[in-house]
Amino acid sequence: MLNIDDNQELSTMYQPIVNDVKDIIENGRNSAYSSINSIMIMTYWNIGRRIVEEEQQGQGRAQYGKKLIKFLSAQLQEEYGSGFSERYLAYFRKFFLTIPNPEILQTRLQNLSWSHILTTLRVSDDTARRWYLESASAQGWSVKQLNRNISTQYYERHFSVPQLTDSDVKPNKYEILKTPVMAEFLGFKPDDGYSESDLEASIISHLQDFLLELGKGFAFVARQQHIRTDADDYYIDLVFYNVVLKCYVLIDLKIGKVTHQDVGQMDMYVRMYDEMKLTEGDNPTLGIVLCSETDADIAKYSILKGNEQIFATKYKLNLPTEEQLRREIERQKELFYLQHPSLEEQKEEPQE
Repeated sequence: MLNIDDNQELSTMYQPIVNDVKDIIENGRNSAYSSINSIMIMTYWNIGRRIVEEEQQGQGRAQYGKKLIKFLSAQLQEEYGSGFSERYLAYFRKFFLTIPNPEILQTRLQNLSWSHILTTLRVSDDTARRWYLESASAQGWSVKQLNRNISTQYYERHFSVPQLTDSDVKPNKYEILKTPVMAEFLGFKPDDGYSESDLEASIISHLQDFLLELGKGFAFVARQQHIRTDADDYYIDLVFYNVVLKCYVLIDLKIGKVTHQDVGQMDMYVRMYDEMKLTEGDNPTLGIVLCSETDADIAKYSILKGNEQIFATKYKLNLPTEEQLRREIERQKELFYLQHPSLEEQKEEPQE
């Protein structure tokens, strides 16, 4: 029997191999899980493909497809259990129709679980569903994050969403802007009294959630960053850098409706930052006035009009209903296009 001294000596002597073997076991388990997950997803995709092929042979008749799934489900459940119910067979079919190209499935969605895919299948819009899948894979969203983003209409809140193609699409600055920004994770209730400093402190405390809400490529740089000129000292609430767009993003927090003084101040911050902080390779700085209410007159008549570097975006501290959020998104986009009428004209041009 080993005594305490022997145990301590052996622990010191053999701890490296113990750690290595543990790593081997964990890597093996992770690889096995990944392999099983990939095989399961391909199995479901192939089932969906086969159902669609059979439906096409049935000349597209709706009744043929319904009877096919009903009959197939009864046969499969008898041997393989409830995982092949009519509902799940309909999911497999929808999965194949969403991603009909097996190469995309294997190369661009390879790190997703079936739970990720199942979560996206409740999205009714085909383009949005595909976008959620590709974004979840590219940005490493957990199932919880994916579910939250779908619930808060993350896709719809973008001012501009890249068209989905089989190749990567170069992002533009409008892709990082959302309307409104959903910040329910900050923990404020509708009737809470809070200051701008309270809002800033809560964002710092929930920085990971805030970065996820901002979107792809954001890195935190500073809070209350000090900018000194020959004439005065200035403090910018929050500074981020977007590594995809290669630009700094300044955020000024405001409680209440945005004013022309707010956008004028942000215009000054952006100009100072472009002159004093940019280095070789940086694109022009973007400034966002994050406020609890936007304003049509400010969008249409202030220096926001036609400005490519300054934006006013509304934040919400509680989750509205799906319909309330949809109406809010449309209203905020109307204000955005008041600021950028040329972008609305481009949006309305017929696609070739």
